[in-house]
Amino acid sequence: MSNAPILVWFRRDLRLSDHPALTAARDTGRPVIPVFIHDEIVGTHGAAPKWRLGLGVAQFAESLEGIGSKLVLRRGDALECLRALVSETGADTVYWSRAYDPESIVRDKAVKAGLKEDGLEAESFTGHLLFEPWTVETKTGDFYKVYTPMWKSVRDRQLAACLPAVKALEAPAGWPASDTLDDWQMGAAMRRGAGVVAEYVCVGEAAARARLDAFIAEKIDAYKEARDFMAKDATSRLSENLTYGEISPLTLWHEGWRSLNDGKKGAEHFLKEVVWREFAYHLAFHTPRIVSDNWRPEWDAFGWKNDPDSAEATRWKQGRTGIELVDAAMREMYVTGTMHNRGRMIVGSYLTKHLMTHWKVGLDWFEDCLIDWDPASNAMGWQWVAGSGPDAAPYFRVFNPDTQAEKFDKDAAYRRQFVAEAYGVHGAAADQYFEAIPKSWELSAEDRYPEPVVSLSEGRARALEAYQQRETS
Repeated sequence: MSNAPILVWFRRDLRLSDHPALTAARDTGRPVIPVFIHDEIVGTHGAAPKWRLGLGVAQFAESLEGIGSKLVLRRGDALECLRALVSETGADTVYWSRAYDPESIVRDKAVKAGLKEDGLEAESFTGHLLFEPWTVETKTGDFYKVYTPMWKSVRDRQLAACLPAVKALEAPAGWPASDTLDDWQMGAAMRRGAGVVAEYVCVGEAAARARLDAFIAEKIDAYKEARDFMAKDATSRLSENLTYGEISPLTLWHEGWRSLNDGKKGAEHFLKEVVWREFAYHLAFHTPRIVSDNWRPEWDAFGWKNDPDSAEATRWKQGRTGIELVDAAMREMYVTGTMHNRGRMIVGSYLTKHLMTHWKVGLDWFEDCLIDWDPASNAMGWQWVAGSGPDAAPYFRVFNPDTQAEKFDKDAAYRRQFVAEAYGVHGAAADQYFEAIPKSWELSAEDRYPEPVVSLSEGRARALEAYQQRETS
């Protein structure tokens, strides 16, 4: 048997616990060289996700050092970097955790083919999802296009226990050279916003586990009833950590079921949200067009404006639409790097319906601004709210931000937290918004709060008229 080193290529799986690829490499008893590559996909990330990924990589490198290992950093084409490391180390095997978005699938197929052509062992392992997309199918053998039937089909599946944390790895005789994170400047595009958002991030495996434990202990029982109230700290906030694989979905699944069996009322709804993420990847795998084009082709001719620099789109981006709840949600994103899920639905509906602007404008902006950006969830979320996607809200279902505010922010606590100009007394985060945004916007807390870009009644009427024209054309 070979005693050559194994390269374990990390991507969005920055953890030691419940890691099938790393565990399999460890179990061979051979030297293991952990690797992270700033490759062709990482290079396309927006400002916030690239910055946050850099923080995650740095923390994961510390975790590996804590068990006597190292994380080797390389930058360039993934296949070429791996080939170089094979040449430098004598490795004959490369392991990695699977990814399921279209761009990653194309890359990984090319990498696997290239390595095998070189006579190397190249093997991928599960770890990013609970259920491999090809193992979940309808009674007719098709993939699911609607969420609820998929949830019912997987709800009672028995899944394996989580793998214990890897506590030691056999080191190679010599370590290959490594880049440094500072050289990569992964936070450069964040500019001054990084200092603001840094107060709100929760980085690394230990922090993710602590966040989950606190949610289970304090919030999961009331999760279903409380999660939509935008000023409440009622959600798990684990999307940030799932995005970078600092915690596995299987860990959430087992903790959710344990809570459900303990009588925690909100646990099943939490499990449904975990499967909603699975549904996004299920669709991205089976219908890759969802990440870039209308999932329903009949929407291709719909009259959305597709100008990200239009006056209306700019006001939306800036959180200055004149609609307080919309603006509060957008500003939450600039201050914290994330946005309440109900806020995402409200700002998405407002952009695509009241402002008649293409969902791609919003999709691209979120990709630049969210630290929990996820290619599949972002795409499905935008198409769901726009009406062009699977299991979508019908186009004529237009969120009314004022009605939403009355239901989910009745005392204006959320709006006061983030919108300075509209209130004499407001939260500290409202001022942080002005510290985080680009200087080129030339905005100040002393500015007068703007009048609405479009009145809610006018925007709704415009949206419904466009929908009716589509139906009759």
